[in-house]
Amino acid sequence: MTIDEHLYQTFGFSSFRPGQRETIESLLGGRHTLSMLPTGTGKSLCYQLPAYMLSGSVVVVSPLLSLMQDQVEQLKMKGEKRVIALNSFLQYKEKNAALLRLDRYKFIFLSPEMLQMPNVMQALRGLSIALFVVDEAHCISQWGYDFRPDYSLLGKARTQLGSPLTLALTATANQKVRADIREKLRLTDVEEWVFSVNRPNIAVNIEMVEEPLQKRVRLLEWVQFLQAPGIVYFSGRKSAEEAAAYLKQHGINRSAFYHGGMDAGDRLLIQHQFLNGEIDIVCATSAFGMGINKENVRFVIHYHMPAQIEAYLQEIGRAGRDGKPAISVLLYVPGDEKLHEFIAESEFPDEGQIRQVTEYGLHPRDVQPPLSETQLRFLVHYAKTADEQGQSRSELIRDVRRKLLEKKAVKRVEMKHWVESKDCRRAAYMQMFHEKASEQLQCCDRCGLDPVLYKMKDRMETAEKGMDWRERLNILLPEF
Repeated sequence: MTIDEHLYQTFGFSSFRPGQRETIESLLGGRHTLSMLPTGTGKSLCYQLPAYMLSGSVVVVSPLLSLMQDQVEQLKMKGEKRVIALNSFLQYKEKNAALLRLDRYKFIFLSPEMLQMPNVMQALRGLSIALFVVDEAHCISQWGYDFRPDYSLLGKARTQLGSPLTLALTATANQKVRADIREKLRLTDVEEWVFSVNRPNIAVNIEMVEEPLQKRVRLLEWVQFLQAPGIVYFSGRKSAEEAAAYLKQHGINRSAFYHGGMDAGDRLLIQHQFLNGEIDIVCATSAFGMGINKENVRFVIHYHMPAQIEAYLQEIGRAGRDGKPAISVLLYVPGDEKLHEFIAESEFPDEGQIRQVTEYGLHPRDVQPPLSETQLRFLVHYAKTADEQGQSRSELIRDVRRKLLEKKAVKRVEMKHWVESKDCRRAAYMQMFHEKASEQLQCCDRCGLDPVLYKMKDRMETAEKGMDWRERLNILLPEF
């Protein structure tokens, strides 16, 4: 069976999206492959289709539990029963039972941290691995968006598994990050497929707002104006919750919030409701979106300026996956970038926490104030790295922390300059990835943009169920 026949019979598609065919043919030709495909172009198909044409299991390393679960459920909905996610959702007995019969599974999803567990590696070494997939591969690089220290250990894990055929997937990786991916994964002979970060069907609009209170009013106006469904991104959990409550108070009843601090079951419920069209608007942190395979998202609003352009491109890419017109709106108040300065500092252990571990010899879990999970992983990872390299723990950890904070500061400045620039939004971000933009209609607020084209056709189509005439009137005429 040809790949086109597999595409239609297994997945129901009649044609490939840009980059999919090239990536799949490269893998079927036995070549390690690094593919940079824009968000929303179906990266998961690049390993799912070859899986049915290769003999053996497919191991997929993924950074988020929500992303894993969504990919697992999508495969199950297609009728694939030989799929499992090895993560914290599994009870101890369930995980042990799964490891004993791991050879029964075609698709095995797991986190980079799970790969460091001896019993997991032992079970994986007993398999015939047809393909080793690193999803969101930019997480492997200190210079990439959303760096994860445990991703840097994947090259070692890959070697221990016999250096199987490997696919690295990302949506945002410049030349420096792609070089880092190749090095960290120990890929000496790799075929690269790099496609444009541009999504021409997504219009880009940035609105300058004078002060924070006005921003909330503008959010409501945009949500009432634009055609649903849509996602609103926030930099903090509390802001997402408050905004969802505010929207409901003003008649946007089919809205909800989502963030990493919620119970896993509640997060899955919101995902399902959004995917099934039971919720129109999700107010979320960046924890929401990866793997959310909803093609008809018509808008993405950023309530807070993202920390860097790569994060922005990832998040707006969740709109318009069906190829139809969509719009991204960023609401900016001067000084918004200071929030990300605080967030960046909190991602890493502070001086006192580092001293407790490196000088006082405390176990990381005994540190006060308690370390977050991200801080804990950072300390444990680099303390171990220092020991392996024969370096001072305190010096190495402080040095890495300083360099990462400096990198984040550079990214914030880059993002701020982009927001304040008078030039074409699209051309500017494409230039950052060494691309040249061509002129197009409905490009951005600098080149000319008609928001009316993205106005709601009739919110009644999705909102009128279960509502009385007063609620319907309030949605259409909120000022009254």
